[in-house]
Amino acid sequence: MSPTQVVVIVLVVLVIAALAAAVAVRASRRRELRNRFGPEYDRVVAEHADRGAAEKELRARQRRHAELTLTPLSPESRARYTAAWEEVQLRFVDTPAEAVGDADALVGRLVAERGYPTGDFDEQAAHLSVEHGRTLARYREAHEIHLRNERGEASTEELRQAVVHYRALVTDLLGGEPTTADTEIPHDATSR
Repeated sequence: MSPTQVVVIVLVVLVIAALAAAVAVRASRRRELRNRFGPEYDRVVAEHADRGAAEKELRARQRRHAELTLTPLSPESRARYTAAWEEVQLRFVDTPAEAVGDADALVGRLVAERGYPTGDFDEQAAHLSVEHGRTLARYREAHEIHLRNERGEASTEELRQAVVHYRALVTDLLGGEPTTADTEIPHDATSR
């Protein structure tokens, strides 16, 4: 084998190794984003023309999120929000439309106290997605039902579902495990 052939073979091997390393790094970053954002990753990818643009947006969210000054809740605040949430759930039986409005307002106060921006819903959701991506789809759905409720377009069953969705985010923001059970919002309230 000539020295030129050896050099060419070595260069080809180096190029292949570099490409393999680049693919491995990209796959690792993608896996990290999927783990971090959960279902929100898939939603953002579906929203964009290509996966690269979606992942760029998610990394930008992480950078903006890192600039926030988030504060944990004091035990007193946690107890106050827990009691307020229990009250919202109890009020649902008699006044479901008002309870959904109260749930949305409670989430807004809780998010603000934690240090998240509270102005634009989409901006708020983007910030929440970094740490609460697993419950964010439920929050989006609850908020959409809340907006339909304000227009008088939501059924009682949809209102019940909104409260269940809000509960998942409230639980997550309070530091508990997100819940999927519908046990605390009675179905018989939907017969009104």
